[in-house]
Amino acid sequence: MTLASGNKVTSDGHVNGDILIDLTTGSMVHQLFAACDFFKHIILLKFKDRCIMELKRWVDLRTGAFSWGHVTKLHTDDGEESEKLQEKEEKMRFALQHVVKCDLEKDNMMDPMVLPQADCIICSWLLDNISKNQDDYIKYLRKFLRLLKPGGHIILIGCLDTTYYTVGKDKFHLLNYDEDFVRKALVGEGLVIDRCEVTRRTAVSDLSDYKGIIYAEAHKEK
Repeated sequence: MTLASGNKVTSDGHVNGDILIDLTTGSMVHQLFAACDFFKHIILLKFKDRCIMELKRWVDLRTGAFSWGHVTKLHTDDGEESEKLQEKEEKMRFALQHVVKCDLEKDNMMDPMVLPQADCIICSWLLDNISKNQDDYIKYLRKFLRLLKPGGHIILIGCLDTTYYTVGKDKFHLLNYDEDFVRKALVGEGLVIDRCEVTRRTAVSDLSDYKGIIYAEAHKEK
């Protein structure tokens, strides 16, 4: 996911509300810096203890936490003083109310916790990573949509026409799908598509074989 896609999430304010649930692979938060201006509470759902540890380290300002300062600058006006940048990060930390451990195989992923339904769900790359096939993608999408209130929005960001990505010497699976599949998946679950954009890949790298990044936004009818 590019930072431009992260900015697009809620930068114009038309998607807003009280609760945002984020389902993003890894311990990234850059996709949420724009969102914290439009949602009171942000809940992160994670499946790995290491991701939870890294996120809590950043939220609690612990030694060794990854610095997202470079992302903060992209979400503020050029030339703003360092105090303003710190205020932006503090606003983000305040909005991150909960980092919750989940289990994909449970009917209620957060069991025994029950979360309130969200005004918006952001799902970045996660479906690409956890789905072995397109049936899995639909199954997990349907499960995630249970967390969305009627009238709420879901935002999907993922890689198109890909099979793998690498970290160091390790190669990891990514689900291969195209734009048409995403559109049919959303409509098939009763959603109305508000926006669907594809950014074609321009950089050449053997770290992944993806052909483009998709940004899809849809809402659940009331």
